[in-house]
Amino acid sequence: MNRILLASAALVLAAGSAAAAPTSLGVFKTWSAYSNGDGDEKVCFVIARPQSSQPAKAKRDAIAFLINDWPSRKAKGETEVEPGYQYKDGSTVTVEVGSDKFTFFTKNDGGDGNAWLKSTDDEARLVSDMRNGQQMIVTGISKRGTMTHDTYSLAGISDAVDKIHSECGM
Repeated sequence: MNRILLASAALVLAAGSAAAAPTSLGVFKTWSAYSNGDGDEKVCFVIARPQSSQPAKAKRDAIAFLINDWPSRKAKGETEVEPGYQYKDGSTVTVEVGSDKFTFFTKNDGGDGNAWLKSTDDEARLVSDMRNGQQMIVTGISKRGTMTHDTYSLAGISDAVDKIHSECGM
């Protein structure tokens, strides 16, 4: 988790925040809430690691799912996947909560891959589904062609998201 927090802090720093490390806002079952920066540079986010990952023996860096609030950008509940590998070029990621499926686009930057929702209009619906769901499954394919399935518990997500919305005034 520390590597993911450092990567998230680096992302925030790259966005212009002068803060050195995220501030913990609390742990809510399987989700942790953080803030970083202040004023126009403030960012809040929740983060979780999967409860299980398949294939179990796949070589991967730290894996996480994040929900970000960026008040200066008026971006509330921006979802992001950190798979712990680079994605296959041109691939997409599927996030399933219950019977609902969401498609994310992928981007490799340096040695890391990330994915975001193709349609930002779906972000509120995904977060709502997460609040009402029990688990979430994230499916992606690595640059090497390995298909992965990461299963996240959604226990605590509502309280964690409420905390960052309150902290960032969104």
